[in-house]
Amino acid sequence: MSAQGQASAVTATGVTLAKRRGADVLFQALGLLVLCIALTALAALIINVWVDGAGRLSWDFITGFPSRRAEDAGIWHALTGSVFVILLTALLAIPVGVGAAVYLEEYGGRSAVAKLIEINITNLAAVPSIIYGLLGLGLFVRAMAMDRSVMAGAATLALLVLPVVILATREALRAVPRSLREGSYALGATKWQTIWYQVLPVSLPGILTGVILALSRAIGETAPLITIGALTYVPFAPDGIWSPFTVLPIQIFNWTSRPQAAFQTNAAAGILVLLAVLLTMNAVAVWLRDRFQKKVG
Repeated sequence: MSAQGQASAVTATGVTLAKRRGADVLFQALGLLVLCIALTALAALIINVWVDGAGRLSWDFITGFPSRRAEDAGIWHALTGSVFVILLTALLAIPVGVGAAVYLEEYGGRSAVAKLIEINITNLAAVPSIIYGLLGLGLFVRAMAMDRSVMAGAATLALLVLPVVILATREALRAVPRSLREGSYALGATKWQTIWYQVLPVSLPGILTGVILALSRAIGETAPLITIGALTYVPFAPDGIWSPFTVLPIQIFNWTSRPQAAFQTNAAAGILVLLAVLLTMNAVAVWLRDRFQKKVG
């Protein structure tokens, strides 16, 4: 190739690289713009709720029970109901979800049964939450005679978040290097010992990330619980898993449906409490995840 041809090729290469860098910068700017718009909208919503409901927050509001008078109404019954339901949901969904993921990823292989289960789990992850409510109504409330109890609500929400837990756990298990398993086998460990002592500890941060996302979705769900018959007016806090209950999202929905401005203020204060519970739960999960990451590292 002549010197002129080489110069032309170098120039064309430089122009191509410049275009790629420009496209990359443009894409980064576009992504940053979208992120700023989303954060601005979120901040505007939080500020609006804070302005409306911050003045209503008090210890009496948190520890109070429902009342027909807005100034006397509280959220203790709904707050304890949410805590009961979300803890029981975690106890039901996490062991089953992690166990199913371990079977599909470590034992199932490419068998027909594993493929069928995988297809169904992927499809269930996109099913609307109201469908899970109808399933919970037919299976737990009526067929299993759980009635409108905390157990029925938690079991319904466990079905709702189960696909998310399974899919996130499978991705975390896939991220574990194959060499770690082979090294464990070379030292004489069995398959189960390798999974329990090597694979699961390494994949635990990823599993906790999926659990955070799943439980964050569950704590804000209203439609499935209304469908199974969770009460909108409960003058007492649940005292066990078979007790009737309500949760914060349902109580907030009940207040927003009333025309009085004072109940709208109560709803805004309830939203702030729900956000605080959600952020606390996520903070604990993130702390646990970071702690396990340091141990693995």
